[in-house]
Amino acid sequence: MNKHLIKTLLLLAPAWAFAAGGGVHLEKANIDPDNVQSLQRGAKMFVNYCLSCHSAELMRYERVGKDLGIEDKLVQEHLMFTGGKLGDLMTVATADADSKEWFGTVPPDLTVIARSRGADWLYTYMKSFYRDDSKIIGVNNLVFPDVGMPHVLWELQGWQDAVITTVKDSHGKESKSVALELTEPGIMSPKEYDRAVRDLVNFLDYMGEPYKHERKSLGVKVIMFLLVFLIVAYMMKREFWKDIH
Repeated sequence: MNKHLIKTLLLLAPAWAFAAGGGVHLEKANIDPDNVQSLQRGAKMFVNYCLSCHSAELMRYERVGKDLGIEDKLVQEHLMFTGGKLGDLMTVATADADSKEWFGTVPPDLTVIARSRGADWLYTYMKSFYRDDSKIIGVNNLVFPDVGMPHVLWELQGWQDAVITTVKDSHGKESKSVALELTEPGIMSPKEYDRAVRDLVNFLDYMGEPYKHERKSLGVKVIMFLLVFLIVAYMMKREFWKDIH
């Protein structure tokens, strides 16, 4: 999607703060942090569709390249669009003062958004945009009602419409349920779009805690060492105390 179009749409956005939608069933993201190809695709999605307005100021391009097995040349060609050095932080060109003046607030940094909201929330959120002509930006979101962010992935997913169903219980009390129906397909099939969103969320989860998987691996090794040491210590105890009755 054209980045200039994204920024134009964002001029209409009244609010940027994330808020959890109540009562919405969250789909399982089923991300795979060990899938390097998924992380690489997610990194590409992030810089193409998110980094225009949302920064990741706690991450460096060089770190992403090394962790995800991407050569420096490819990082510069496919992840860095504004020049700079590999060691630069993943910031946006727009100054905070300008963002506040144009958008009303500064778009939130996304480095730790996965730790804040959770992978399932992000996954469901990116799949839950639908057309709503009553909103200035023309869209709404089931997870984040009255969302201020436009649906930046609309070209990929297409457009969904809300289908509202009214049901009555045995006492005659009415309740409404909202489902989303894809009425205008995008350039991706629903299955392809699901994978793309999963890749993006996978990358956001990685950024939130890059050392997480190294920590887990080290934890397993420590537990194995302690188990072996426990066996040795028990055998030594039996040997030392064998003559004591």
